[in-house]
Amino acid sequence: MEARTAGASGQRRSLLRHPESVGEAASRVEVTAWRPQHGRLALLYVIRAPADDLRLPPMSDAARVDGLWRHTCLEAFIRTPRGDAYYEINLSPSTRWAAYRFDGYRDGRTSLDLPTPSIESRSYPERHELEALIDLGGVPELVRSDWRLGLSAVIEDADGGTAWWALAHPAEQPDFHHPAAFTFDLPAVEPA
Repeated sequence: MEARTAGASGQRRSLLRHPESVGEAASRVEVTAWRPQHGRLALLYVIRAPADDLRLPPMSDAARVDGLWRHTCLEAFIRTPRGDAYYEINLSPSTRWAAYRFDGYRDGRTSLDLPTPSIESRSYPERHELEALIDLGGVPELVRSDWRLGLSAVIEDADGGTAWWALAHPAEQPDFHHPAAFTFDLPAVEPA
């Protein structure tokens, strides 16, 4: 995957577990994010947990599916410095995905028409990795702009407990859409 070769230039962040979480399988969740090319977002999520303690959906063909956030799902929220609109990308370890645009905070959701992201999902005895390359070049308001990301994860334990992980938890309840959860800055990349 093209994304892995550029990963060294990415910025790694550790996500924080929300205090209301009841899932305890994961001890740590890290995300590396970078813009390897104009209009593209690359992400590498690493879930530190014994593989047998996680509930991961079975691998399937890459397809767009709504409701992925109800189970183990890795997410990226993107906004620009202009306006209230933002974008949500959902990535499942099954390689299924979804993408949405919002006009404002949880308002005006529409499906975002994107090419199918390249997603690699890998399990190891003590961790799970998901790497994705997302082509956002067809979204004019994102192409030449700086981005502020909100990175998050819903992690389901094998016994059914769920934990919510994010860069920041500004609300009492888990809320990945909250404007104060967007804390990761990625500057624009000029076209080659």
